[in-house]
Amino acid sequence: MQTSPLDGLHDIIAPSHVDWWPLAPAWWVVISIALCLVCGLIIIMYKNYQFKKPKRNAIKLANQQQSAQQLHIILKRLVITYYDPRLAAQSTANWCKTLSQLAAIGFNEDEISSLYSAAQTPPALSDKFRQAIKQFKLREPLHV
Repeated sequence: MQTSPLDGLHDIIAPSHVDWWPLAPAWWVVISIALCLVCGLIIIMYKNYQFKKPKRNAIKLANQQQSAQQLHIILKRLVITYYDPRLAAQSTANWCKTLSQLAAIGFNEDEISSLYSAAQTPPALSDKFRQAIKQFKLREPLHV
């Protein structure tokens, strides 16, 4: 009688349970990269929040103010904060160009000059300044 070659084999032994801890080094690299990305994203979001803070405050002030002169001063403060202080000290014609570029609303010299005349400023000018504050562009290359 011939013996079967299968008789010499042992029973199948199931592998023992492989623990998930400690993690393989590749997983540590993946976790550390993910943590760095999350921290970087949080830092970028915080800096962006801080960068936009003066504009948020200007919008709050604009909603409280009714005077066109006060709104004009708020606009000048925004320009000084986000751009060069020399832009706020320009001639009236250049200041109108700067405002038109930064707020995407057309301003003319007569409107700006009417702020400092003895006559009463039109109420539509206050609304125009308020809208300019809301639409003020924070990052815009200026070539005025």
